[in-house]
Amino acid sequence: MQRDTRKTVFGWAMYDWANSAFATTIMAAFFPIFFKKFWSAGADPVVSTAKLGMANSIAGIMVAVAAPILGAIADRSGAKKKFLLFFAFMGVVMTASLYLVSKGSWVMAIVLYVMATIGFSGGNVFYDSLITAVSSEKRMDLVSALGFSMGYLGGGLLFAVNVWMTLKPATFGFADAGQAVRFAFLTVALWWALFSIPLFLFVHELPVKKPDGAVSAVAAGLRQLRLTFREIRHLKVIFTFLVAYWLYIDGVDTIIRMALDYGMSIGFDSNDLILALLITQFVGFPSAIAFGWLGGKIGTKRAIYITIAVYSAVTIYAAFITHKNEFFLLAIVIGLVQGGVQALSRSYYARIIPVDKSAEFFGFYNLIGKFSVVIGPLLLGLTALFVRWMGYSSDTASRISILSIAVLFIAGGVILYFVDEKAGKNEARYLSAADGIIK
Repeated sequence: MQRDTRKTVFGWAMYDWANSAFATTIMAAFFPIFFKKFWSAGADPVVSTAKLGMANSIAGIMVAVAAPILGAIADRSGAKKKFLLFFAFMGVVMTASLYLVSKGSWVMAIVLYVMATIGFSGGNVFYDSLITAVSSEKRMDLVSALGFSMGYLGGGLLFAVNVWMTLKPATFGFADAGQAVRFAFLTVALWWALFSIPLFLFVHELPVKKPDGAVSAVAAGLRQLRLTFREIRHLKVIFTFLVAYWLYIDGVDTIIRMALDYGMSIGFDSNDLILALLITQFVGFPSAIAFGWLGGKIGTKRAIYITIAVYSAVTIYAAFITHKNEFFLLAIVIGLVQGGVQALSRSYYARIIPVDKSAEFFGFYNLIGKFSVVIGPLLLGLTALFVRWMGYSSDTASRISILSIAVLFIAGGVILYFVDEKAGKNEARYLSAADGIIK
C-alpha cells in the first residue's frame, strides 16, 4: 500500500479525534470530579485521590502485561485492526455504562472506569503501531503530530459542548449539572464509536507474507516475543529510550490524569479547572503541529528536550500556585508542549524499531507508558497520604506530592541524552535479520 496518502493519513488521525474524547472528558475532567463529588460523596479528599490513583494503576498494570503479547500475535496474524476494533468496542461500551452508576457506588464506577481505560489504552497499542503503515520515515514527525493535534481539537470540541451542558443544564433539558455529566458519558461513547469508522475504512495494514491462523498466531507470537527477549542485549538504544520515556512520560500522564483532582484538593473551583483544561485542549491543537514541524527542523530529540524542560518548570511552579489565574497560565504552558512530547516520542520510537514487528514493539512502548502510569499516580497519592499522616493539612499534602513528579522529568531527560537514533536503526535491522525477515 502507498504511504503518505491523504486518505490513509486522515483515516489514521481520525482515531485520535475519536478516542481523545475519552481522554479529555472522562479521564482528565468529569470522572475525577464526579468520582470525588458524586460517587465518593462525603469521603476525605485525600482518600478519594488515592482511590483514583489506584484505579489508574490497576488499568495500567492489566494493559502493560497483555500489550507485548497481543502485539506479537497481531504482527504474526496481520490482525492489528481486529485487535483495535475489540479494544475500542470495549471502551465504548464501558464508557456508556458509567451513565447507569448511581450516587455513592464508587466501586462500580471504578470497575467500569478501569475497563473503559483498558479499552482506551489497549486500542492505542495497535493504533500507534499502524503509523508505520500510513507514514514514511521522512514525514513521521508531522503525521504523528497531526494525530495528536486532531485529538486535541476533536476532544476539545466535544468537551466544550459537555462543559456547556453542565454549566447550563436547563438549556439542554437536564434537571441539574449531575444529570448533564452522566449524559456526557454517553456522548463520549457515541463520539468514539462514530469517528473511529474512517480508520477502519481507509487504513490497511502492511502485508504479512504468510499470515498465521488464530491458533498458530498465538504460538508464533509467543515465539516472536521470546526471540525479542533473547535478543534484548542487542537492543541497547531501544532499551535506553524506553527507560527515558518511562520516566518523563510518567510525569506527563500523571499531570493529565490527576491535574483536576490536584486543583480541587488545593481549593480551586471545579468550573475554573474545567475551563483550564479547555484552554489546554485548544492551545494543544496548533502546538502539536508546530512541534511536528520543529522536530523536522532541529531534530526530534532536541525538540523533546524542550518539552521536558518546560514540564519540569511547570511541575515545580504548580506546587506554589494560589490563584486561579496561575492555574490558567499553567494550562496554557502545558498545552504548548503536551502534544509535542507525545507526538515526537511516538515518531522517534517508530524510527528505531523493526517495521515488521511494529505492534509488538509498540506493545513494549505502551507497556512502559502504562507502568509509568502505575508509578506516577501511586507516587502522588501515597506521598499525599504520608504527608497527611504526618499531621499536615490536605492542601500541604497535595502541594508536596506534586513536587515528586519533577524528579521524573529530570531523570528522563538525563537518560535520553544517551539514545543514538542511528545506532537504533542498526539494531532494528539486526533484529529483523535475526527473525529471518529483512525489510
